[in-house]
Amino acid sequence: MPTPQIDAHDRLIVALDLESAEQARDMVDALEGVVDFFKIGLTLQLAPGVEGLIRYLIKDRKKRVFLDYKYYDIAPTLTKAVSRAADLGVYFLTVHGTSECIKGAMRGRGGRDLKIFIVTVLTTHDQADIEELGYTKHTVEQLVLHRAKKALEAGCDGVIASGREAGLIKDLSAKHSKRLWVVTPGIRPDGYPEDDQKRRTTPREAILAGADYLVLGRPITEAVNPKRASEEILAEMQEAFDTLHKVSSSTL
Repeated sequence: MPTPQIDAHDRLIVALDLESAEQARDMVDALEGVVDFFKIGLTLQLAPGVEGLIRYLIKDRKKRVFLDYKYYDIAPTLTKAVSRAADLGVYFLTVHGTSECIKGAMRGRGGRDLKIFIVTVLTTHDQADIEELGYTKHTVEQLVLHRAKKALEAGCDGVIASGREAGLIKDLSAKHSKRLWVVTPGIRPDGYPEDDQKRRTTPREAILAGADYLVLGRPITEAVNPKRASEEILAEMQEAFDTLHKVSSSTL
């Protein structure tokens, strides 16, 4: 089956890792007509007005919201927390923890249209970091695949992973005859500083490797012209998606 034609505008998520809910609203305004999917993470978690911002984006602006709080707790707590997020109309949500934690989150979602993603390994972590966390017998790739397998077994929608592991995750899900979405942060366009990203990829590299959605923050929100920066990234994404479509169509 050929890769479907994909519109890059549906697959770009801009991280609103800003100082306040007001700044986040201003950024959404600045990107109007170009970006319709926004991530709200721990930077804004306790900021005044953040719940109102989420409601505003979903109800008033008709935007999709990725709530990246990386929920991690006992299963009953996750069931309640995820249920509240689903009630708000959140579209993507991240969860961390054991299989039981994940299952608790799935129960909280119920039949609502909320997609649950499991965090694998942060893109700011490398081999030394995971060894410090106690994973001394795993490579980064092995740990990512272990968590991706647990996500598959729990019936999750996808995982958060670097573009460097996206292809391995797609191979794993294909082996189990299931679809596992890959959301990839740590994206840096060519020529952009690495910052704290140890396993970065460019937009093109991540998509060609198998990433379904890309998350970008600073390369857009700190740009002189955020809208233009978004358009340039979208153009690179679209070219990569079109390449995949042509390749898959030519092999039929």
